Amino acid sequence: MEALSDLSTFAKILTDKGYNGYFHTQGAYAGKLKDSISEYLENCQKGADTLPKQDLLLTGYLQWSGDDNPRVECSMWVKYLNGKFSLSRMEVAKKDGFGQLLKKSELANLSVMSAPKLTEAVAMVNDAPKQQAGKSPKRFKL
Repeated sequence: MEALSDLSTFAKILTDKGYNGYFHTQGAYAGKLKDSISEYLENCQKGADTLPKQDLLLTGYLQWSGDDNPRVECSMWVKYLNGKFSLSRMEVAKKDGFGQLLKKSELANLSVMSAPKLTEAVAMVNDAPKQQAGKSPKRFKL
């Protein structure tokens, strides 16, 4: 079992791994990782939202190059217990410009320390560069 981290430590570790873009917590509260979670928890305290029975869901883009181009999306399920956080699982999906799934990779039994760096996560769903065939020798035509 992973040691639980406070929000600042949790966000710093993931930010250092490259997850420095914008996320949504529970489908709302857009912002940087720490800001999104903080705003969600504040609204829970005010009664405007409720804590989930299971894990918090963080979603965001790892790679984006416009509406019509393929993109890489990330979903993270985060355990929240008494003000402490731990990453439990992650899903990385590459989708085309229409939102159709091209490739997906799921990681279970994760911890915030064992989570892949952003570049590694993107590489899991991006196709390996195709090798270019060398020039074939000239052939005789009949």
